[in-house]
Amino acid sequence: MGIEIKTVGVVGSGQMGSGIAHVCSLAGLNVRLNDLSEDRINAGLATINGNMARQVSKGVITDADRQAALERIKPARTYDDLAVCDIVIEAATENEEVKRKIFTNLSPSLRPDALLATNTSSISITRLAAATDRPERFIGIHFMNPVPVMQLVELIRGIATEDHTYESAKEFIAKLGKTSTVSEDFPAFIVNRILLPMINEAIYTLYEGVGSVEAIDTAMRLGANHPMGPLQLADFIGLDTCLSIMQVLHEGLADSKYRPCPLLVKYVEAGWLGRKTKRGFYDYRGEKPVPTR
Repeated sequence: MGIEIKTVGVVGSGQMGSGIAHVCSLAGLNVRLNDLSEDRINAGLATINGNMARQVSKGVITDADRQAALERIKPARTYDDLAVCDIVIEAATENEEVKRKIFTNLSPSLRPDALLATNTSSISITRLAAATDRPERFIGIHFMNPVPVMQLVELIRGIATEDHTYESAKEFIAKLGKTSTVSEDFPAFIVNRILLPMINEAIYTLYEGVGSVEAIDTAMRLGANHPMGPLQLADFIGLDTCLSIMQVLHEGLADSKYRPCPLLVKYVEAGWLGRKTKRGFYDYRGEKPVPTR
């Protein structure tokens, strides 16, 4: 028997964490949102309010829906404030050391029957579960970005994940109105195992001078019918996240075809991480994006 999920904790109020809190509250679930500081939590709440306001303007939800959903989200200033949660989803930066530290410190504050999940897009679920006191109640729940828009959620079981944990997670995702697919616990799972090498190859294509930023993105939009070009998508994801995933693939699968492009490394070292820093493969500081190469 799975646990019925009524209250969801989210650790991390950035792009992914705020998106998860957004969809959970609209689905009628209570949410506790945690981050390193109250300022970050407030910034996350402001993002959620702004995104819901856009949904209201487009007729996706009513203003009454927005107000009711916002009332269901409460700040969790400490891990102890997450003790009421049936499940807690970690949505911190894509760094294994950071995530393991969160789970080690978080676990003692939770109810013994509470589930733990990670929104990692690439890191081993089995390794992260080992940093908790409940590997059998631990699972990967990988939401796609942007969470309110994207339909798919990947579920990934670690070696110790029990059936009731998986069934509870599957029911939870269905309650959010999303579709789940199951991936084995291999580096980057399904979506990013396929998507990120394509993006990395597009960066190599730029690095080797085969085409410009504009030419590469136009070619893939019009030649492969992609909704956005791979370099534009990389900027949207965050070049630091793209690099982290490629490093996980390269180290985890030991295949040279997953070697991160040196140009990707250079951009990350420069702090040009894409839309969130206003510069990546495009410069977003003006009225419209301009290619940087």
